[in-house]
Amino acid sequence: MNENDFAISCRGLTRRFGPVTAVSNLDLDVPRGRIFGFLGPNGSGKSTTMRLLCGLLVPSAGRATVLGCRVPEEAEKLRLQMGYMTQKFSLYEDLTVLENLRFVARVFDLGLRRMRERIAVNSKLYELDDLHSRLAGTLSGGQKQRLALAAVTLHEPRLLLLDEPTSAVDPQSRRDFWDRLFELADEGTTILVSTHFMDEAERCHRLTFLDRGAMVREGPPQELMDRLEAITVEVATRMPRRTRALLDPNDWVLAVTQLGNRLRVMLRPDTASPVERIDALLKQASLHGTVRRTGATLEDVFVAATNFQRPSR
Repeated sequence: MNENDFAISCRGLTRRFGPVTAVSNLDLDVPRGRIFGFLGPNGSGKSTTMRLLCGLLVPSAGRATVLGCRVPEEAEKLRLQMGYMTQKFSLYEDLTVLENLRFVARVFDLGLRRMRERIAVNSKLYELDDLHSRLAGTLSGGQKQRLALAAVTLHEPRLLLLDEPTSAVDPQSRRDFWDRLFELADEGTTILVSTHFMDEAERCHRLTFLDRGAMVREGPPQELMDRLEAITVEVATRMPRRTRALLDPNDWVLAVTQLGNRLRVMLRPDTASPVERIDALLKQASLHGTVRRTGATLEDVFVAATNFQRPSR
């Protein structure tokens, strides 16, 4: 691929706030017409990176090109080609749905005829026709999400930046939202989305894991899981808390997560005979359980990628 194949390309992108480095020497290439995911703990630099790519923040170092525009130098030129949906609902809650859509259309200079056409299309697409007279502040979380996406796509942007857009909606609304994202990607829109939901992350074409402002993993979801340098084991037991207390002190155990009566255990990659080793520990402690090898999940990758630190023993 050459640079023209990427909607976003940045090298050494860095942003400091006083002594704090929010984004550190980030190299990133986002292919056109794909859904690219950002994952990382709170404070890892996801939102700051998006603001840098929008031209809302000036980098402390490095460079970025977005849709062929240098940012922040050509941010105004970029503005009419992209849409940015923030974590918090950012439309006017004291305006109606229709008034909000008209306001956004004017911001993007659509003109009266195109404004009417685009509002009609998006109102039908996002099921807003019956909500036109409702104040935005009275809408449910899912309805606000539909309104926000309808507004941010009115001008048919080539790039969407979505910062944790589904954090306050129900599972069905999240599914509907992602169905629409795939439709937009199929139509050629490039989408950069940050999320904390692992099932959403698996839907992305590619993922980048950020930790303390730096990229620590990047690739397609399945490839990231296949490359995990750890052994993953599941332990089914009637006494998960006692079993976890038995496993935690061992140096060859990297992480233990409880899922109901099951424990998901991540082990060092050089652990010999992991199933037999755990089974022997259970028998020595007179604990009953079933132990089996299992494949890695994105949550496992998340734990490994964000530099999980075991407590001192």
